[in-house]
Amino acid sequence: MKKIYQTILICLGVMGITSCSDFLDQKSPSEIDQSDLALKPVYIQQVMNNMYAGLTLDHTYGCRMPLNFSTNSDIELVDATKLEDFTNAEDRGASNYNPSTTWSRLDNNWQSMFKIIEGANVVIESVDQSPIMADKNNSDYNTLLHYKGEALTIRAMVYYDLIKTYGDIPMKFEPTKEDGSNLYLEKTDRDVIYERLLSDLETAAAALPWAGMDGYTTEHATKGFAHGLLARIALSYAGYSIRETAKEGYETMPGSDPSYPTQRPDAAKREELYKLALTHLDVIIKDGPHKLNPSFEDEWYRINQRTLDNQYYENLYEVAHGLGTSGEMGYTIGVRLNAKDNNSASWGYGNSSVKVQLTAPFFWSFDHKDLRRDITCANYTIEGNDKDTPDIEKMAGNKPFQLYVAKWDVRKMSEEWLKQNKNASAKKGYGINWVVMRYSDVLLMYAEVMNELFGPDAIGTATCGKTGRDALMEVHCRAFDTADQANAQAYVNGISSADFFDAVVDERAWELAGEAVRKYDLIRWGLLSSKTQEMLDNYINVVKPNAPAKLYYNMRSDDPKSIDMSSVQWYATPANTGDYKKSSDFWGKDDSKLEVFTENISSGLNKTVINRHLLPLGSSVISDSKGKLNNSYGF
Repeated sequence: MKKIYQTILICLGVMGITSCSDFLDQKSPSEIDQSDLALKPVYIQQVMNNMYAGLTLDHTYGCRMPLNFSTNSDIELVDATKLEDFTNAEDRGASNYNPSTTWSRLDNNWQSMFKIIEGANVVIESVDQSPIMADKNNSDYNTLLHYKGEALTIRAMVYYDLIKTYGDIPMKFEPTKEDGSNLYLEKTDRDVIYERLLSDLETAAAALPWAGMDGYTTEHATKGFAHGLLARIALSYAGYSIRETAKEGYETMPGSDPSYPTQRPDAAKREELYKLALTHLDVIIKDGPHKLNPSFEDEWYRINQRTLDNQYYENLYEVAHGLGTSGEMGYTIGVRLNAKDNNSASWGYGNSSVKVQLTAPFFWSFDHKDLRRDITCANYTIEGNDKDTPDIEKMAGNKPFQLYVAKWDVRKMSEEWLKQNKNASAKKGYGINWVVMRYSDVLLMYAEVMNELFGPDAIGTATCGKTGRDALMEVHCRAFDTADQANAQAYVNGISSADFFDAVVDERAWELAGEAVRKYDLIRWGLLSSKTQEMLDNYINVVKPNAPAKLYYNMRSDDPKSIDMSSVQWYATPANTGDYKKSSDFWGKDDSKLEVFTENISSGLNKTVINRHLLPLGSSVISDSKGKLNNSYGF
């Protein structure tokens, strides 16, 4: 996508290049011994670039971690239309908590993620062993210090995401030894790994520059992301997770599985972790360059345009994808493009067959004036007929559990993207970066932690000058036009202390839907099952009885192929239906197929083991471990 991605591609190809250029005439990482790495920063950079390249694969952050593995929740689902979709061993079934150990993507993900970790281990050890680090006056000292900080941060991110996915995993924080003595490792309690990650991120945050300094963009791990990731991990550590065996002194979630309990640390440890998270969130808010883009719409326009934000730096870190090379943002997730024969006149090749989608109860939860609603939720598709007929926008009809995620939208994408996609006959990398963390997430974590430690309106030990309510206010009010600010502020000011946590839960849904955050929030809060059931109950008891049977709207007068979104009558049948030229069946229509959804969404979560939110280790991972690894949780 950007310069870092071009460098990655060059470095991946250098082993086959002969050139008089000093830069190109290098050894491949597999040919470089440890002494060379320690002496030559350019070699360490090459290994680090390979580490970053690993993040772009479909089996890592091109698709699996941000998309395939991040559903289901109360607001985000993988698409499914029939019973076998919910129960199969792959894709849709796995998202409904019915995975199989034979699903090959589990093995591929595991192997690809640990390759990234291995690269990070090599970088870290090489920097530690370099004689350059003994001399702070050496011109390469800061370069290597930054490399180590980046590797520590990326390694922490990958380990954290592996733990979120699989639970307890092997702890390997050194390169593989030549004799293979550290190759086959048993599982380590995830809390032991968390402690190491938190320590590593303290080191990384001290070593790294802020975004915008020293040539660092948000496509690199920077100081702000190291601080933010530390806070995210601390909150997960403090939260609930299913365990292979009960841990003494830990609190067990009510209704937990008798064999595999869902637990969290005791109150004293949780307070320690909240304070640690606050320290690092406070630094970001007080000292960092990161702030909210005043326009939520513009934030997502820039992301779709593949343009780095060097003005607000709202994105703390984003995995750099390359156009035509990697990334499924806009493909597996985004406004649905139904192209006839995979060739749409206006936009080109259509979307993935497995899609991340949203729910009608989530749509109805928004304030009617909240601008995030229509930027986040799409109850329509773009229909491509043939090469000679322009696309037309079409309401999707009665699909209350199949709303598309509008944050990624082909109509916002760049001319460069369009040129590629119109000529495509198969899936190509969309090249849109995966944003791992935004500043709004930082503010909402801050609001949550401040409320836990001091309540919503006290400053406590924070030095940035914000209360928890101030942070929530900043995120919530950004979502409303100037004319609606008074009502937005009144909503936040009216939240009682007793209801403040619930308000944070709601705000994180409205702000971060589709961004691989919600499922893991609900897990750590102990709310995954109850919130999913609440969503289904809200559909039956609130949305379905109150939604109009038909949705009335008009097409735009200046563009008859596009829906006039301001005309859509979402919440009631208009008094004069004759004022509207278009209508479609809406979420209130009786449809027996909906029973499949309401009975089977997330059907595997509590079927075999209560709150089995983790995926199993793949069969090849188990067989290749020489007896060191095994599955748990009834898999």
